[in-house]
Amino acid sequence: MLFNTTYKNEDYQTESKHFVGKAFSFFETIKMGSIGSSRLMIAEFSQKLHPKNRVASEINYANIELRPKGIIVHFTNRLERYAWVIPYYRLVTYNTRTFSIHAEGHFIKLAKNKMYKNNKKFIDKMIDLKNQSLNLEYYDG
Repeated sequence: MLFNTTYKNEDYQTESKHFVGKAFSFFETIKMGSIGSSRLMIAEFSQKLHPKNRVASEINYANIELRPKGIIVHFTNRLERYAWVIPYYRLVTYNTRTFSIHAEGHFIKLAKNKMYKNNKKFIDKMIDLKNQSLNLEYYDG
């Protein structure tokens, strides 16, 4: 689900808590190390996630926030801020020339540049949390 979070959005607050859980507590954040990525450069959006007034030459950035039952991808367009709420059971990632996050038939492709390399440990943590949340131990040999 995509929400415009430029201003306070009650729908975003309730839906994000329902689908991906409340934000981690202060002590859980310290224990985990970090629950948010630094910024990542967006290479491409799917049509639904494409902001209506986006300028083609503009460089957009995103960051990922971990929650107990999913992630929230935050990104900006000009002065507007958006949040894409993705439960772990709908999250699919692909690691090709770009790192892409897919859910509900939509995607964001993130460029694999220096920013991606700085976030590699965070992305590995995100995938581990997804596997723990979904209890996918049968894939382990």
